[in-house]
Order: sequence, then C-alpha cells, then structure tokens
Amino acid sequence: MRLNQTVRDVTDRIIARSAKPRAAYLDRMRAAKGKGPARAHLSCSGQAHAYAATGEDQMPLAEGTAGHLGIVTAYNDMLSAHQPFETYPQRIRDAVRRVGGTAQVAGGVPAMCDGVTQGEAGMELSLFSRDTIAMATGIALSHNVFDATVYLGVCDKIVPGLVIGAQVFGHLPAVFLPAGPMTSGISNDDKAKVRQKFAAGEIGRDELLKSEMAAYHGPGTCTFYGTANTNQMLMEFMGLHLPGSSFVNPGTDMRAALTEEGARRALALSALGNDYTPVCDILDERAYVNGIVGLMTTGGSTNLLIHLIAMARAGGIILDWQDFSELSDVVPLLARVYPNGLADVNHFHAAGGLGYVIGQLLNSGHLHADTRTVAGSGLESYTAEPFLSDDGLVWKPGAAESLNDKIIRPASAPFQPTGGLSRLSGNLGTGVMKISAVAEEHRVVEAPARVFHDQEEAKAAFKAGELDKGDVVIVVRFQGPKANGMPELHSMTPFLGIMQGRGQKVALVTDGRMSGASGKIPSAIHVVPEALDGGPISKLRDGDMVRVDALTGTLEVKAEGFDDRDPVVADLSAYQHGTGREMFALFRNAVTSADTGATVFSTLIGD
Repeated sequence: MRLNQTVRDVTDRIIARSAKPRAAYLDRMRAAKGKGPARAHLSCSGQAHAYAATGEDQMPLAEGTAGHLGIVTAYNDMLSAHQPFETYPQRIRDAVRRVGGTAQVAGGVPAMCDGVTQGEAGMELSLFSRDTIAMATGIALSHNVFDATVYLGVCDKIVPGLVIGAQVFGHLPAVFLPAGPMTSGISNDDKAKVRQKFAAGEIGRDELLKSEMAAYHGPGTCTFYGTANTNQMLMEFMGLHLPGSSFVNPGTDMRAALTEEGARRALALSALGNDYTPVCDILDERAYVNGIVGLMTTGGSTNLLIHLIAMARAGGIILDWQDFSELSDVVPLLARVYPNGLADVNHFHAAGGLGYVIGQLLNSGHLHADTRTVAGSGLESYTAEPFLSDDGLVWKPGAAESLNDKIIRPASAPFQPTGGLSRLSGNLGTGVMKISAVAEEHRVVEAPARVFHDQEEAKAAFKAGELDKGDVVIVVRFQGPKANGMPELHSMTPFLGIMQGRGQKVALVTDGRMSGASGKIPSAIHVVPEALDGGPISKLRDGDMVRVDALTGTLEVKAEGFDDRDPVVADLSAYQHGTGREMFALFRNAVTSADTGATVFSTLIGD
C-alpha cells in the first residue's frame, strides 16, 4: 500500500528539521560501537570486581567467550505492574546460558506509582522521575561491559525514561520486556461510577475502598488504557517489543516464554553475531512517526505528547505538537478501550489486539512498513501472534478480522476518521486535548472562567457549591513543569464528571497534565507558555469568557484589554518542600517547556 501523503510529508519534515542533531548523534553512536565493550580492556582488578558475584558465569566472562547481557530493571513491589519483574533476572540468566551467553543486572531505576500519588504532593515528582530514570540507566550501563541490553519497565514515566537512557547507549541492542496487564476485575466504568458517588457524598469510604480493591486486585498493569498501556503499545509500534507481547498476562507460560525469547533475541542482535541491530538504528524518524500514529489510532494517553518529544530528542530527533496534530487529522481511530470505551486491554487483546490494528494501518498506508525492529526488518512481523507449540514459541498470522467491532474496527470503517488527540491554540497559548473519549456534544465549551492556583482549591469550591451555577471553564494554573513539576490533575475528574452529568457545560484549562485515565471532560492541558513564564493563562480572571473548541482547534479568551493585563504572580512556596520536593529544585529551575518534552536534558540535542 502506498504511504499516506500526510504521513510521508510529516516524516520528511521531521527528517529535515532533525538533520544536524541526528547526524551528530549517529556519529557518537558509531564511535561508541568502534570502541566496543570494555571487558577486555579492564584491569585485572576491574574484571575481578565485575565478575566476583557471577557464580557459574565467572569463567565465561573472564575468558571473554560469551555474549554478555545487561539487565536494567525497574522492579519494585509498590507497583503491581512491576512486581512480576522480581523473578525475571534469574529467568533471563538461565535463558541466555542455554545459548552460551551470560547476563547481569546492570542496575535498578526508580519507579513510582501515579495511582498512589494522585492528588498528593508526591505527584509533583512524577514527571521528573522520568529523567531520573534515564540518568539511573546511564549509571547502570556506565560499566561498559555489555554486548546488549534488556529493559524491564512498564508504567507511566518508566518506559520513556528507559528509552531515553537506552538511546544514550544507542550503539547497544535493546529489547524491552513487559510484564503484561493484570486479569480483569470489576469494570472500569463501574469503578468510575463509584468514585463519582463518593465525590457527591452518596457513599462512604468503605464502599469506595471495596470498589478500588476489586479493580486493582493483582500483579500486572492496571487494565484501563492509560499511560502504562499506551507505553506498551508504543514499544510494539516502534519495534522494541517482540510481536504480540504487550498484553499477555503475568504468571502464564506464554509470558515466561516471551521473556526468555526476548533475552535470547537481545544477544542475537549484538555485534558478536551477524544480525547487529543497535537501538539507534531502530529508533529513527520513521519509528517515531509510527509511534505517533499508534497513539492516535488507539486514543492513547496525552502524557505521550510530552514523553515522545523527550524520547526523540535523546536520539537527535526533533518532534513538535504540529506533527502530532497533522497525523491525528488523517489517522483513523480504530480502538475504543476505557476511558475511550467500556472494554479493558484484556478485551482489546482478545478482540485482535495490536497485531490486528498494525495490520490494518499497514494496509491503509498509515505506517512505515520498512522500519528495523528487534524482530527483524519490517513491521509486517508485528501483525503475527505468538503461540506455544511442542517446538517452543512460534508466531502465526494474527486475526484477519476484528473479533469484536465494539472494541476494534477496520480502517475502512473506523470509530471516527481522525485520531484521538487535538491541538488547540489561540490567545491563551497552545495546548492539547484528548478527544477520543469526549462526546461530540461536549467538544466545544464557551463559558465564564473560574480560576484556581491549586486543584485542592477547585475541589473545595465544588464541595461548597460554588461551581453549580451554570456553564463554567475551570482554570487551574501554576501547574507547569517549572512551577511544581507538572502534576497530573486526575483527582479532579470525579467532580468534573458530576458537573457534566447534571447538564452543565464544563471544560478544564491548565498548564498541568491530566492522567492517561482521564477522558470525557474536554480538557485543554499542557498549555504553553505556562503561567510561571508569564503565559497568557496567568492573565485570566474569574468571569472572563473562555472558548475551548476541539473542532476548530481554538483556545481563546474574549475579554476587553486582555493583552494589556499584567501576569498574576503566585506564591509557590508550598510546592518547594516536603515529600522530597526540596531535592528537585534543580529540575524545576532547568526544565524545558511542555512542548519541548519538559526535560532537563536539553543538552542532549544542543539547545
């Protein structure tokens, strides 16, 4: 199928825009490859330190006869999604020994649960944890003794941070090994209804806790299509997972087989063999465009509008929100997974999953088919599905038709002809909206503003009955990366849903983020310039008429003399201390804007 012209044009523009930094990055990777792993060049003392605790692997390492695999793990048992990784290192070591290789845990990286920190001070460290993870990955690999790498990570900031770190060591092959989603509990829709009842004071905390524990009940990712599962989708679309591996449940024979095969595959891609495939060659401009297409066609998390930009910049590639917007205009929405529908990711996987979606997009010309992947050359192999046979793990053709057209549809009959995200701009700045879960009748809101400097202020106003007097655009500002680390504001969703449900036209405008689980409220988020930088959002006053229009891509205020107003200055002292926030002042002072990835790594691309 001929490549869609817009996909081609956007890709060509990214290649041209990125030419200089991309060339410099690839030069660095070629130089690193030429030096190779330093095992043979280490002093005898250095080698002894490196191999001292490797047991039966000590002599193969000392003799230098085996390919050596570095494991970077985000294991902890605070995150249900990461708890299965506890046993992965031993399984990986055993798997590579059977093919003559060795493996070591190179290092661990932090991994925080956004579900625990929603609405809490810890959420202000969440976005910054991504760059901390990238730095921890760099420390893990700085020993320079590995031929290839595998990465154990799933959730919100963890995968983007690992991808950034992997690209800094982009001369090494990299395979990402997921843990899979937990089995389905109560439906996400039922869970949301219980939350709304609690927010309205109709039930007590005991009933709320019972509901939440029935939803989040075991090992694996949360089953809604939030940031964690969007990450897993991206790793397949971008060629860093084995085909069909993203949404296989933990604790199954298939999950174990995919983990072992992924480890063996990483070693097979090293410079010691005939199929050398470093991650710098996989993650090129075409792979990132494929990732954006995947984000749009599945209605994925808005967090990736920040993360993909930061990830790409680590490889010398410059993306901007206009790229996302233009691709969203031509990519059909093929999936409806909660919060964009009632199904969870287990239902999505059973209905045909990523293999079916990728196949549809290849046939419709919306994906670059010729990318390099950890499975080989070309994306066609990602339409296949893994099976267990007497001979071990095999891949067979995936579903040729959707097995549930309420969850997945063909490109010829999509849920809507455009993707899941919309770019908004106007005299209030530039922001983005996830429209895949917003009903068409709610995609345009023009109403008086009610302005807050904190989500707790907004919640208090709702509880006091101050927000039930008609249509309203709720503005929560001074929530950008420089102000307080750009926390998600998902804990506002229940009361916003109540307001919408009782017939009010309601929208949210913020320079902060919303969770990947947020959906039905029209929310103009990631607004830049942020309020702390004196952006127009800092000039808004209560009562100003604000228009949030996802149909025309408009974000504007209609107020006499608006441009001549002085920006409001907020007291941000409450964001500076407690729960570790004092340690991240350096990040707040150095971070770039949301539309450039909200990263402290501007020097990676020479900004």
